[in-house]
Amino acid sequence: MKKETKKINTQVEDGKKRYRELKGLVMSDKMDKTIVVKVDVRKSHSIYKKRHTVSKRYKAHDELNQYKAGDFVLIRQSRPLSKGKKWKVIKKIKPNT
Repeated sequence: MKKETKKINTQVEDGKKRYRELKGLVMSDKMDKTIVVKVDVRKSHSIYKKRHTVSKRYKAHDELNQYKAGDFVLIRQSRPLSKGKKWKVIKKIKPNT
């Protein structure tokens, strides 16, 4: 019989869990306490080695409705807050960082 093992994606350092953090651009702030953040990632084609940009949109929790469209923000993965919202906004960052 095979043993079943579960992989845990979070890393533990000094007793604290480390969660995924992403930087992105706020695309929409029309929902209450929720913003939509677009994250761009540069990937390389496996055969042709050409670089291209892949974008993904994440819904993030904004408790005070303080972030507006066009802001650059840092988001962190958290427990599921709703069906599609599994990220929280940590802080606003400058565009040139």
